[in-house]
Amino acid sequence: MTNALWFLLVGGVLLMRGLTAPLLKNLPVTPAIVYLTVGLLVGPTVLNFFHFNPLKESALLEVLTEVVVLISLFSAGVKMPVPVKLAHWRAPILLASVSMVASVGLIAAFSYLVLGLPLGAGILLGAILSPTDPVLATDVQTRHLGDNDQLRFTLTCEAGMNDGSAFPFVMLGLGLLGLHDLGDSGLRWVLVDVLWATVAGIGIGVAAGMALAYWGRKLRRLAPNQTLLNDFLGLGLIGVVYGLSVMVGAWGFLAVFFAAVALRQTELKQLSGDLQVAIQRPNCVTETVPPVTLPEAAAVTISAQSLVFKEHLERLSEMMLVLLLGGSLFMDSWSWRAVALALFVFAVVRPVSVMTGLTGSGTSWTIRGLIGWFGVRGIGSLYYLMFAIDHGLPEDLALELMQLTLIVVTLSIFVHGTSVKPLLKRFWRKRKKLPDPGHADERLERPD
Repeated sequence: MTNALWFLLVGGVLLMRGLTAPLLKNLPVTPAIVYLTVGLLVGPTVLNFFHFNPLKESALLEVLTEVVVLISLFSAGVKMPVPVKLAHWRAPILLASVSMVASVGLIAAFSYLVLGLPLGAGILLGAILSPTDPVLATDVQTRHLGDNDQLRFTLTCEAGMNDGSAFPFVMLGLGLLGLHDLGDSGLRWVLVDVLWATVAGIGIGVAAGMALAYWGRKLRRLAPNQTLLNDFLGLGLIGVVYGLSVMVGAWGFLAVFFAAVALRQTELKQLSGDLQVAIQRPNCVTETVPPVTLPEAAAVTISAQSLVFKEHLERLSEMMLVLLLGGSLFMDSWSWRAVALALFVFAVVRPVSVMTGLTGSGTSWTIRGLIGWFGVRGIGSLYYLMFAIDHGLPEDLALELMQLTLIVVTLSIFVHGTSVKPLLKRFWRKRKKLPDPGHADERLERPD
């Protein structure tokens, strides 16, 4: 496919997306299905105008998916609507830990016993397919700053954390395949890949997010008439946090998510304190205490003003990568092994792992059921696959894992993309008919 045709294809899809935005918003399916359908039509499945080979372009695809996931994780972290308290975060923490272990274990067992893959490859495939995707799951995630719905909060928070919590299992799978040092009896894996990389990633993210919030506030005080380039600050925070994390062997995905959470929560606390001063000292006039309410003031923070740009980048990146996904599939890419794995992941792994993880969490059964279904696989899975390939995965095994992963992601886009809007619409309609006390557990506190 020539450069001219690439420009024509991408430009045409962008125009179509921009002109039909209201129509797509009202369709009962997600935009990703439209992108995937276009990719399948112009790819080798139908018209064969172009073919994207993920194996040959694994290094490029790894970088592209890495950047997209980082931007999406930042956006998810910024939209976290409540303070970080165990009562609020218990469910997503359990999903990112207990449910992640259960999911990896079930997929690994299926891969080993049914698909005949080596144990290391099964664990690696489990790590690739277990994380829910922060990019393609935007329709079931927190919609805007201040959204305090428990279902959307839990799904957003889970997607923000489990892209990092899957990494130890990626390294475990690579280690069992002889491509990573696990240490004696797996001791290095436990100490470095699990404990250190997780704690260090969260620590770097929290420290960096709080620091940016502090310096942003200080600069606004020193020069209240100067405008900060909030888009640059958001992207800069992503780059610095991720770079530091990679340098010290920490999980950068976790670091970026928690950097965004810390940035947002710190800015909200700062604004709340300023407004309290304004209430207690109404005659005191300073540049740092705006005469507005907390929600109005929160809209002009670094986190809020950098979010819109990140969401546009996220949508553009989603379109490009899903197009490439459609352009990588042939008719013979579909096999009973891949379809059976996809059905097993959707119908067994996700519901069982969610119910296991949320046991005793206090989450309502309705929300547990919806969370157990809305486990879309997508860009994050493609990143982990490319990461494994670029770390020396044998070509025959890489091809098999690639075929399985691409089909699972493709089916996830279609299955979850066609069911999310109708199910959510039914959920909201049913919930509005019930009295408020019956849904006290389905709402979260707004920060105040």
